[in-house]
Amino acid sequence: MLQHVSLEVYPDEAPQLAEFWTLLGFHEVEPPGPLRGHVTWVERGPTQIHLLHTDAPTVPQAGHSAIVADDFEATIERLREHGFDPNPSQDLWGAQRWFVRGPAGHLVEVMERPPPTGG
Repeated sequence: MLQHVSLEVYPDEAPQLAEFWTLLGFHEVEPPGPLRGHVTWVERGPTQIHLLHTDAPTVPQAGHSAIVADDFEATIERLREHGFDPNPSQDLWGAQRWFVRGPAGHLVEVMERPPPTGG
């Protein structure tokens, strides 16, 4: 199980990014005491996104996070309603996949369902 992913963000962008992740089914949680003020955490089930506050964030252009949406169509619509521009990608395993850039430029893949597992 992947427990968390860390994304670098400007400190003043962290609240807007936390709101973006709520559109994808996450909610903000309080980080441990020593980290408060230096990181913003959001989680969905056992998975967390750690938004690391930094004055010089690095945002990869192709590297991305991927989530499986609980309600795919509603998630895509919610993103649009909040001013984001999700774009469809090729269906690789018979499921829809769309990509969207968050407020700080991080790329997120929104999947209808995960790919099949196994050998």
